[in-house]
Amino acid sequence: MATTKHYATGKRKTSIAKVYLSAGNGKVIVNSRSLEVYFTSEFQRQDIMLPLTVTGTLGTYDIKVMALGGGKSGQAGAMRLGIARALMTINEEFRPMLRAVGLTTRDPRMVERKKCGRKKARKRFQFSKR
Repeated sequence: MATTKHYATGKRKTSIAKVYLSAGNGKVIVNSRSLEVYFTSEFQRQDIMLPLTVTGTLGTYDIKVMALGGGKSGQAGAMRLGIARALMTINEEFRPMLRAVGLTTRDPRMVERKKCGRKKARKRFQFSKR
């Protein structure tokens, strides 16, 4: 029996998460490590698993993720979006549930670039009148 894998990509800030969902018992592997080893923060782990808890499919799919770029927070957000998109490819009836919680929207916020003549994007050098 061939197991079908469902693929989706999630993005957040500069992070990209390539998510593969397959039927299983709820094992999550991130960059060849378990979820608990890769994400030490309990809040981030709950945030990642939110699409599965909303749809009631927690423990029914094995998840394999390749997370690239950014930091842990951005990767967690990218994984959450990728899992939500992969669940929608499995069953289109999950879309209204995920949309009601706001899991189908990509977060557009990015780091603002540094401007010339300034210390950072908006911070300026100290002004001296005299």
